[in-house]
Amino acid sequence: MNGIGVINKTGCPAVAGAFHTLVVQPTSFCNLDCTYCYLPDRRSRRLMSTAVAQACVESIAQQNSSHPVSVVWHGGEPTATPLDVFRDLLTPFEELRRSGKVRHEIQTNATLINRRWCELFAAYGFDIGVSIDGPGRLNRNRLDRAGNPTDTRTLRGIQTLADAGLPYSVICVVTPETIDCADALVEFFAGLPGCQSVGFNIEEQEGAGRAPVSEEAAYRFWRRLVQRRADGSPLRIRDLDRLADHLAAARAGHVDYAPYEPIPTVSWDGQVVLLSPELLGIRDPRYGDFIAGNVLDEPISAMLARAGDLAYVAEFVTALNDCADHCDFYAFCRGAQAGNRYFEHHTFTARETTYCRTSRQALVRAAADHLTLQGGTS
Repeated sequence: MNGIGVINKTGCPAVAGAFHTLVVQPTSFCNLDCTYCYLPDRRSRRLMSTAVAQACVESIAQQNSSHPVSVVWHGGEPTATPLDVFRDLLTPFEELRRSGKVRHEIQTNATLINRRWCELFAAYGFDIGVSIDGPGRLNRNRLDRAGNPTDTRTLRGIQTLADAGLPYSVICVVTPETIDCADALVEFFAGLPGCQSVGFNIEEQEGAGRAPVSEEAAYRFWRRLVQRRADGSPLRIRDLDRLADHLAAARAGHVDYAPYEPIPTVSWDGQVVLLSPELLGIRDPRYGDFIAGNVLDEPISAMLARAGDLAYVAEFVTALNDCADHCDFYAFCRGAQAGNRYFEHHTFTARETTYCRTSRQALVRAAADHLTLQGGTS
């Protein structure tokens, strides 16, 4: 089978040998300085070349897959790229986009969005994701380089998107300071013009005197979101939707055990890391720089073909096998994210992470307890 490793329970490849998501970094620079940011090179103004973009296109085309590839423009802050440079990077993808083989996505802090950016997003059919953690003080960790709040600037960018008729989704990082603010967050995001859905990423950062969100606090958070939905809240929440889809598929006997996405991430200069965008730019005494290759030298398919030789990929496959064999939550969770394993444990072999407990297990328990209570009182 075309893949890396085998999951014991299913006989399927643990990590796919082809990709459906390609993360690209048009610039390593970010105009913000969020307290929880992991990017080591966010002060550098280096830009991707059209040669790297063309090499990405060739890697996509070489797969000859019927499944479209989501090209996710990430960063840094992708809109910190000069707009004309960004347009040049999009040009090589146009033939594939027009034929339905590529779709563009962008994740942005929205502080730099103006009418011209909106025109570009509309022209190239972008799916837009905005990063904001809530109103006012709830957005306290998203600061600029002078330590100033950024929520007003992000909201101005959001309004610009709405005025242009461009829908968007939101990613909100929930921190120990905001984990008990579920009601305020729901009301805020439900009131944003043009917001289609919100995904809540519970911060699991450890060290530097900062404790992660506890499993109990995460349970309370998810339980409140489940209750708000049951009470008729119109806000679409990515995490609840994913769980609902999984439960519906399980009831129909259609649980999908597709291999884990390799998630190749291409840096501004063409270097490629696998499994987690968070590994880009990181160096480790044991794993080195996590680089699988460079798209200027070879296609991503060639990197995936030998990915099992990389120590961190081999360890991650072992951990996925372990999860599949021993974890009751595996069918939904599908294994903790590679980046979480590394940043929490400095290894990829750890089976359980804070991410598992707060973002998957606590969510499942909250939904199950709600359903049990409803069943018991009906």
